[in-house]
This record gives sequence, C-alpha cells and structure tokens, in this order.
Amino acid sequence: MYLVQILLPLYDNDGQPFPQNEYEQVRDELTEMFGGITTYVRSPAKGLWKESSTLTVHDDIVTYEVMTEPFNREWWLTYREELAVRFRQEVLIIRVSEMQLI
Repeated sequence: MYLVQILLPLYDNDGQPFPQNEYEQVRDELTEMFGGITTYVRSPAKGLWKESSTLTVHDDIVTYEVMTEPFNREWWLTYREELAVRFRQEVLIIRVSEMQLI
C-alpha cells in the first residue's frame, strides 16, 4: 500500500489566492480515481526554502492524501505536471511512501 501526498499552494507567485473550485476539482478527481481522499485544509502549512544565500521564500499549502495499491508512477508524473500548470508552479511536490495498514 502507498500513501501519496500532494502539496498544493494557496496563492500564486503574485500573492493571489487560487479559487476554491480548483481545490474542489482536485478533490473530486482524486476521490473518483482512488475511492477516497483525506484533505488537510483548516490550518495551512507553512513551507520555507532557500532560493539563494540571501533569499528565503515561503508558501502556504494544503495537503491532499490518497492511499493506493498499486502505485502507478507514470500516472502520477503526468498528474503532477497537470497540477503544476493549473496552479502555476515551477515545481509541485507530490511525495509517496510505502506503508502498511495495521
């Protein structure tokens, strides 16, 4: 079993919030594809990273999670590219972990 986490930004690079329907569309797509989803949207997470030695960038994100068996890497790579375009990101993070249910 695999846990897939998608980190979606709340704002574009100009600080404009993305419309709520963008998140609803992702939720609906993943629910349809995987039969369920967990969303962490109440308290946005804060992401920080160094663009250079003098510039630190931050982002407010929400996390969407799905569990899947098997893991289709090609599908996820394509979906990540689609989401990066929709959310106007140079890099959109999707991470996957192998897991066991107990």
